[in-house]
Amino acid sequence: MNQIHRVAIVGGNHGNELTGIYLVKKFQQYPHLIHRASFETLPLLGNPQAIAARTRYIDTDLNRCFNESTFTEQQPANYEEFRAQEIQKILQPKDQEFVDAIIDLHTTTANMGLSIILGNRQPLLLKLAADLSAINPLVKVYIHEQPKGSGFLRSLCDLGFAIEIGAVPQGILNAELFQQTEQLIYAVLDYFEEYNQGKNLPKNHTLTVYKSIGIVDYPRNENGEIQAMIHPQLQFRDYEPLHPGDPIFLTFAGEEILYQGNSIVYPIFINEAAYYEKGIAMHISQKELIEIS
Repeated sequence: MNQIHRVAIVGGNHGNELTGIYLVKKFQQYPHLIHRASFETLPLLGNPQAIAARTRYIDTDLNRCFNESTFTEQQPANYEEFRAQEIQKILQPKDQEFVDAIIDLHTTTANMGLSIILGNRQPLLLKLAADLSAINPLVKVYIHEQPKGSGFLRSLCDLGFAIEIGAVPQGILNAELFQQTEQLIYAVLDYFEEYNQGKNLPKNHTLTVYKSIGIVDYPRNENGEIQAMIHPQLQFRDYEPLHPGDPIFLTFAGEEILYQGNSIVYPIFINEAAYYEKGIAMHISQKELIEIS
């Protein structure tokens, strides 16, 4: 990629994640904060009806609707599919190229701190992530690879990624995490500005990432009801090592369920509230060190 021309900052794909919503509203009110000379920046609210209702979604998860089948539907099946079509047209107006980069803002009830979620290993994204982690060592980088157009908003372009901040309860603003997210966005925009000006000098030559290797669901009975909780020793320990034989769940009768894997893994999105309906108790990842050329 030679130049970045348009960058979208999207908050409120989930209507009860207030940090991204109020940051986008702030940027819409004070556009000079995100103005950079070499590219256009578009602040966008993802799911207005869900935002008004203070709920994650109206009919279905908007952040799973950004795929070709949705975009080609003549009659969208629900509100979120209709909204995904609207957003696709906003990000690619008639006779224009699609936006070059998407910054998708999210919060999580899991204790993930400041996380960057990458859907691919595009070299510029890896360099950006390395730069951000050099600026702020608290930044963690999670690689959850998906093909382009896999349903996630970030999958619509090569330079699409999510900023995931937590732990924040749904429907709540946390001032400290709000400010940290805001500073992270400014650092991303500054990086893109320097890239366009040919001034990028790597601050980090290595990058520690956590690569997704799967998900773990809660133990359930034949009716699909959960039969255990996240073990107290695992709760809030996102990005920390989980060893074979460590307790992972605690049944309602007080019995421990141990991790049965063969190697150390690093759980992420532990006990995320929105994932109960998706059959996900946590993501599991492997730790990897990447050389940045």
